[in-house]
Amino acid sequence: MKKNIIIYIAVVGLISLLSGCKKDETKVVMLTNPVAPTFKTLPDLTLQRVNGINMLKFVGTPVDPGFVASATYFLEADTAGNNFANAFTILSGIQDTAFNITVSDLNGIFLKKFPADKVSAVDIRIRAVLTADAGTGVAPFTYNSEVRTANVTIYGLPRLDLINSGITQKIESALGDGKYTGYVKLDADKPFTLKDPDANIVYGDNGGALAVNGSAIAVDASGWYNLQANTVALTYSKSAYMIGLIGSATPNGWNTPDQKMDYDAKSGTWHINIDLIVGEIKFRLNDGWAWNLGGTPDNLTQGGANIAIPEAGNYTVTLTIIGGTTGTYKIVKN
Repeated sequence: MKKNIIIYIAVVGLISLLSGCKKDETKVVMLTNPVAPTFKTLPDLTLQRVNGINMLKFVGTPVDPGFVASATYFLEADTAGNNFANAFTILSGIQDTAFNITVSDLNGIFLKKFPADKVSAVDIRIRAVLTADAGTGVAPFTYNSEVRTANVTIYGLPRLDLINSGITQKIESALGDGKYTGYVKLDADKPFTLKDPDANIVYGDNGGALAVNGSAIAVDASGWYNLQANTVALTYSKSAYMIGLIGSATPNGWNTPDQKMDYDAKSGTWHINIDLIVGEIKFRLNDGWAWNLGGTPDNLTQGGANIAIPEAGNYTVTLTIIGGTTGTYKIVKN
């Protein structure tokens, strides 16, 4: 198991001013100058593979708007000086939640946005989204911390290239320890092998195990898979990982099969171009409800609310999965 890099966005109880004698007289009183979240500490972000399981801490303070509210916090980053025009979420969670991430996972997130083995100037902030208690009629509020700029050094990853899979793709080793993983698109008609381009070694199958110069690896059904390989223990596994859309707005309604999305390894996002009608959608894994995401554009959660499609048309839908169980999405009409 990896140790945890604990990212604490320290959240304490919000100081509240909620008054009223009768139910229909309940009022929310906003502070004249609401207190935005702040950073207390920002760690050294010179990331190195050898320190992949070490711990870092991002520590912040809570937002205080002056009324009882639930808060969701987002640790966000963007290229320095870009005013968060292309902000991406590192982690998110509700108040009183500690965020856990490893150095290798943080490195993987930054690799999708910045070049490897170089120093990049990155702006980082904490964004708090507040919702007043039910019945108050107060819309959500957003408060941003001050921006902290850090020099981030990101390390490149050893890889195994998929040979003869039909497209150029790879799996990577976050810690450089011979353990490789990644999402790959496999074709049932195109068995593949794995090549280490640095050592010029080709791996394949040998009775379900990984072997040097082994046979091509096949799958029964075409689609996206989570592929893992261990070149030290000589093992591998492949499990279906097919993210799709379901709902009354989709061609199949609430029936399977879902409308399958494609994965972009560079950006770390899932996407689909699709015709939708007025209705609702959700995101699911492998046509099942054990894993499903719903909610708002910047706060998808497991089992969250259905997402409304108010107008029929052709859309590009983009999904970012954060920490495996939350995420964000964009729906753009073409």
